[in-house]
Amino acid sequence: MKTNPLQELATLGQSVWLDYIRRDLMAGGELRRMIEEDGLRGMTSNPSIFEKAIVESHDYDADIQSLSREGKDAKTIYETLSQRDVRSAADEFRPLFDATDGADGFVSLEVNPHLARDTDGTLKEARRLWAALARPNILIKVPATAQGLPAIQQLISEGISVNVTLLFGLPRYRQVAEAYIAGLEARVAQGKPIKLVASVASFFVSRIDALMDPALEKLVAQGGPKASLAGQMLGGVAIASARTAYQIFKETLNTGRFMKLAAKGARAQRLLWASTGVKNPAYPDVKYVEALIGPDTVDTIPLDTLNAYRDHGDPKPRIEQDFEDARRMLDHLPELGINIDEQTQRLENDGVDKFSKPFDKLMETISQRASPRTAAV
Repeated sequence: MKTNPLQELATLGQSVWLDYIRRDLMAGGELRRMIEEDGLRGMTSNPSIFEKAIVESHDYDADIQSLSREGKDAKTIYETLSQRDVRSAADEFRPLFDATDGADGFVSLEVNPHLARDTDGTLKEARRLWAALARPNILIKVPATAQGLPAIQQLISEGISVNVTLLFGLPRYRQVAEAYIAGLEARVAQGKPIKLVASVASFFVSRIDALMDPALEKLVAQGGPKASLAGQMLGGVAIASARTAYQIFKETLNTGRFMKLAAKGARAQRLLWASTGVKNPAYPDVKYVEALIGPDTVDTIPLDTLNAYRDHGDPKPRIEQDFEDARRMLDHLPELGINIDEQTQRLENDGVDKFSKPFDKLMETISQRASPRTAAV
């Protein structure tokens, strides 16, 4: 019988999480099957995923209408429904969380994306969500904006586990790693335990190529001395960035500061590869999953990509493969007139808007479904 490639990833040190959540996954037993048969070790969510779940099914209609009759607004209805799903998923993963001594089995829920530039608002909402969910295997998603960094540090110091999201650039990743370590140090200084404080740094991958490839294609089309170099970089900048981030991760683990914390029980803030579904249909559908397999990493995979990898994945430890080529690729970008740090900052800025718009659309969808007439259509 053919070995499940998803299961093999665990033997290579990578945890597979599902970038998707819907009520029937838990209610129908599908999530339990995926945990047992695919080796699924966690789950992430965001407003876009919840919006899709509500639009593509009528599983939520009765609850939406019931809460609406109670006078609840769309935001309150969303929080009620999303927290129910996240709690249910966390309960499914709790045996795994316990069996791995808190190393895996996490489910993530995001703060309101409109708070991405609001440190105090993020702190308030993250604390409220953490208390409301009341599960040790929850991660609160906080964006890696300049305003999010102090919130991340403070939340870690309070023992609230964090999934750092909207992370695109290497300079920002270094700041995220620093915020995590500083938060742990502050907690130790308070005499509080750090063993069960968890965090992942969600590095968004395919969106980098989606931004960079058009510029590279333009240079190729223009011809001239830059065309060949640009052609060599097509579809490669995202993986080069992620592989460089992994080297930063390894360096961080070996610093004196982290080693002191590790001696007190601190866990590594693992890199989580997000946005690993391809945006360009010309690329292999498992391109980013295949390239970024390595120890102490997480890949949160969209459902379609997960199914594709189960079918034809080829698991091998590739995260450090061709690292020198990756470093050279990033070093040569300025020769093409491309400042990668400026481009990843642009992605962060755009990402805040792209996360806020699905949230607003979700509020509209809930308001529409709150009408019995709309739900019956």
